[in-house]
Amino acid sequence: MAQAKKVFLVCLTVFVMYTIINDPERSGELVKMGFQGISSAAGSVGDFMTELVN
Repeated sequence: MAQAKKVFLVCLTVFVMYTIINDPERSGELVKMGFQGISSAAGSVGDFMTELVN
């Protein structure tokens, strides 16, 4: 199981590096979209908690 995890992480790292080198603008857009999604989700959780308390 540990060996499979290492192989997966190496493959994932190589893929990410290839994507960044091949098309850095698109990679930047994907990271930005990811952070916007996380921020939106955090805001929604905050709104939910606020309504729950009120």
